[in-house]
Amino acid sequence: MRHLAAAVALLAVALGVAGFVYGEADDSPGLQFLSALLVIGAVAIGVRVARRTR
Repeated sequence: MRHLAAAVALLAVALGVAGFVYGEADDSPGLQFLSALLVIGAVAIGVRVARRTR
């Protein structure tokens, strides 16, 4: 279960970074904001999972 949560968090970070880059190229501040929220949320979930397993 731990590995699945880590994989999902990593995928969310990758999608967030890709969305941020695409939003910058398209000059879309809304997409950049949502992408940043996705990355921050994924990192928070990853930290929570990592702390819970110790």
